[in-house]
Amino acid sequence: MNKKAVSIVAGLVVVAGIGGAIITKTAGAKQDDNKAQVLKLSTTAPLDTIDISKATGYGQSGNVFESFYRLGNNGKPTAGLAKSSQVSKDGKTWTFKLRDAKWSNGDKITANDFVYSWRRTLNPKTKSEYAYLFDDVKNATTINQGKKDASTLGIKALDSKTVQIQLDKPLAYFKVLMAYPLFGPQNQKVVEKYGKKYATKSQYMVYSGPFKIEKWNGTRNTWEYVKNDKYWDKDKVKLSKITYNVEASNATGLSLYQQGKLDLTPLSIEQIKNYKDNSEFKQYPYSVINYLKYNFKNTDAAKRKAVSNRNTRLAISLSLNRQQLTKKVLGDGSTTPTGFVPTDVASDPKNGEDFAKEQYVKNTVDYNPTLAKQYWEKGLKQIGAKKVSLTLLAGNDDPETSTITQYLKAQLEKELPGFTLNVKAVPGQVANQLGTKGEFDVSLSGWGADFNDPISHLQIPEAGTPYNTGKYNNATYNKLIDKATNADANDTQKRWNDLVQASQELSKDQGMTPLYQQNTAYLQKAHLHGVIHNTAGTQWNYKYAYIK
Repeated sequence: MNKKAVSIVAGLVVVAGIGGAIITKTAGAKQDDNKAQVLKLSTTAPLDTIDISKATGYGQSGNVFESFYRLGNNGKPTAGLAKSSQVSKDGKTWTFKLRDAKWSNGDKITANDFVYSWRRTLNPKTKSEYAYLFDDVKNATTINQGKKDASTLGIKALDSKTVQIQLDKPLAYFKVLMAYPLFGPQNQKVVEKYGKKYATKSQYMVYSGPFKIEKWNGTRNTWEYVKNDKYWDKDKVKLSKITYNVEASNATGLSLYQQGKLDLTPLSIEQIKNYKDNSEFKQYPYSVINYLKYNFKNTDAAKRKAVSNRNTRLAISLSLNRQQLTKKVLGDGSTTPTGFVPTDVASDPKNGEDFAKEQYVKNTVDYNPTLAKQYWEKGLKQIGAKKVSLTLLAGNDDPETSTITQYLKAQLEKELPGFTLNVKAVPGQVANQLGTKGEFDVSLSGWGADFNDPISHLQIPEAGTPYNTGKYNNATYNKLIDKATNADANDTQKRWNDLVQASQELSKDQGMTPLYQQNTAYLQKAHLHGVIHNTAGTQWNYKYAYIK
């Protein structure tokens, strides 16, 4: 998932790409006639690029580009191009042994392909939007800033089948990160052969995953994923082909689905009401939390004072009936949050409990209008005001945005005496720009995890991070995040406890106010099985999918 795409000041964050996902066991599944093994999908937007160094999202690309691992059920890394791995006791040195694997053109995949790929992505001229995910690799940040040579990067080929990676500090989620296509190999010979043509059409690329792309010319609205016969685990791949069509309209998608031209189709809020009792109705959660972001450096002193008061923020949070928002206002299957980290992102290494459950703090994200009024009165007294007027910035690219902002305005003005919430709805790109520049009072924002670990969300409220555009700064929170990422980085349980405490501190302070966790509804044909869906990272895995 593209963090930048979902870290937007917008109403409803739509995750690009489509796939329905029923997680089923495929062992013993009988493969039907090869001609029938075609999966028909739609997507909301054309492919912007097939260059993993320049991509702005990786939701589907794990099917054509494989890294050391690939994501399996429940976000767990499973077998990829690495047949084994070792990590040093201090957690800073990882060594991967590659299996005998080939590119789709028959070339051997070597350790040097990984080294070349990482250096290419971090080259400042590449302008990779995801370069920050390499930050904890030795010298990655300074190389990306143009201050050091790419040869100093903490990755090297010990031999043709051995890759060694040096980190600045231990990363508890490193193995999960290595399932991201961004960290996969690239074939230097192919990149140099095609030059500027590289990745501009499907034929100017080679593939390392279960499928290869065909019939894509850089602009067209249809393309195909075709089974890669050179893939190391090709015998497990049942589908012969996946067809993609760009369908921006849910109405058109539904019509094509009913005609048998699609196996999956996303539903709009209105369509959900009509099909929620259908046997083919499916819902899949995303690791996207939509929330209110406050501007703690507002140039308007009165507004800055209002949002900087903990009691007024708690009053706002406790005034919101999230059950009503998700069930009645949205009605799309979105769920109520327990804090800033979504459900199904990570589990306690000790007892398997969902992080979302452990982070919960009573009377922080609950609906409690009586307590809300008490906090509100206390807050107004502390800031010396009888009235507060704030403007909510929201991107209006999605029709649901208006529904959400209208609910927030009506609910908050009803529950909090003297509070006025104005709404400033602008195109998403404009909202992004205003949000980045800090030109807002409160913004409607969203954030989705790139990988299955709480830090993917909890890094946002930390002081000094580029995505903390509201300049939230909580010393206790900062210390806990720092402890988790440094002193306790190599102790799995201590690190986990630090992150739980940090999220609880954020909830108690309401430095950012969670609204709902996104859920997307689909119709999915009963004959489709074996698709794996994950809430974060490479969300759709079709390696084991089949039609029956």
